[in-house]
Amino acid sequence: MLGIIGAMDKEVDTLRAAMTDTREEKIGFTRCTVGTLWETQVCLAQCGIGKVHAALCAQALILRHPVDALLNIGVAGALRPSLGIGDAVIASSAVQHDIDTSPLGDPPGMISGPNIVHIPCDPALSALLRRAAQEADLRWEEGAVATGDQFITGTENKRRIAEAFGAAACDMEGGAIAQCCYEMGVPYAACRLISDTRDGDEREYMEKAALACKNEETLLRKFLPLYRQTKEEK
Repeated sequence: MLGIIGAMDKEVDTLRAAMTDTREEKIGFTRCTVGTLWETQVCLAQCGIGKVHAALCAQALILRHPVDALLNIGVAGALRPSLGIGDAVIASSAVQHDIDTSPLGDPPGMISGPNIVHIPCDPALSALLRRAAQEADLRWEEGAVATGDQFITGTENKRRIAEAFGAAACDMEGGAIAQCCYEMGVPYAACRLISDTRDGDEREYMEKAALACKNEETLLRKFLPLYRQTKEEK
């Protein structure tokens, strides 16, 4: 079973409505829907906004459901000027830009314990996402996705994060889900759709997030059959 995590109603409602043979479960703030999405067994979870909600959700799915992997979906802000509204960013790694113990000699973003900055995404799942984006005729780029508990606005703020971590996009959940998967040994991948450009702001996000979510659905319609086929061949 594939675990799929999105933070907000707009990121999961259409997917939930398309599911069949469902059962609902509430774990704290997390709402889980287990069932079939386009012929694929999934556990679709809405985690809520921010890193703590995201980590709690990921841990709950790993411990309570037989998930083979976790896929993080949703919208994101562009950190590259080459990315436009609705473009897909397929994560090569996840980083948490708001972790900073550099006064102690650590590199910015280093997660204490595993002592890692960039958490790598699963290569096989990422390859399927790239193929799905191509089949869906979506424009896409690959790169790190930077996570923090802030909605990032302003060109200078976005440029700073991009330069510090080599990141393509920023969100508020992915890095926490990736850390949970990394520490629990569960394959992780992420695909984020751009809702605001590098020079955009919160007004652009409010106007364009729906388009990004539509492209998210388009990509998943291509990804899930590829994922299912891969699982059946093993």
